[in-house]
Amino acid sequence: MSKEERVLRLSRELTGQWTTPILLSLDENGGRFTPLRNKLNIVPSRLSANLRKMMEDGLLLHLSPQERRHPLLPEYVLTEKGRLHREAARAVQLSEEQMGHGRLSDKVWGISILLALDYNHERFQEIRQSLVGITPRILSTRLQEFHDDGLVCKKVLEEPRPSFLYQLEKQVHQPVHQLSLDLASLL
Repeated sequence: MSKEERVLRLSRELTGQWTTPILLSLDENGGRFTPLRNKLNIVPSRLSANLRKMMEDGLLLHLSPQERRHPLLPEYVLTEKGRLHREAARAVQLSEEQMGHGRLSDKVWGISILLALDYNHERFQEIRQSLVGITPRILSTRLQEFHDDGLVCKKVLEEPRPSFLYQLEKQVHQPVHQLSLDLASLL
């Protein structure tokens, strides 16, 4: 698997409304469920579902009652893979702050699409093929949202048949490129 494919896969694993905030907040709350829920202001069932998925993905370990500071209070710790993802989440957060368009990682495939554009995949099918598992509908939706938000420009090509080229706008190119470099350095 190439470095580009690994970066795009890592970025995909970081997308979702709660993944990045959980990774960034877990240690400062001691890995405990209730302080984490209070810090993120998240519904308990939603937090449980996200923690369960993160455990399935190998990012977290649920400590046994003997390992916890209090045997009745749920507690979680990051695995080695989880610590890598936390560093990647920090890079994503910094990139989002520089772009100034809110938390783009909340949108499924959002950061991955921007990174694919940074890797010079400019045509719809090129982007789609670089992002294994993305549906044409979600790709089309995200590209249109990013175009409307001024993150992506859409150019019409007339030859050989009418089609679109998608490119990062100048103001987001540098933060996305830096994110690409930061994620690649973690792998």
